[in-house]
Amino acid sequence: MGSIAMSVFLDSEFGADTELPKAGSSLELPLVFDSAAREFHALADQGRVKILQEHVANVGGEPMIDRLRFRRLK
Repeated sequence: MGSIAMSVFLDSEFGADTELPKAGSSLELPLVFDSAAREFHALADQGRVKILQEHVANVGGEPMIDRLRFRRLK
């Protein structure tokens, strides 16, 4: 089974700006969202997406990504 991040990636359109969804999904949990966002950074390192914008918040004393926009390239 694929990850949540991979599901979002595969559902996104080529060249379209996409917000990593948060509300109404398991990505509402800060740790899960941060983990998925970090997977998108790995996809960016592979040249498959471009990270357009992100926001990092302090959650329980730890920096966590809580918002991410990306563009699918491949």
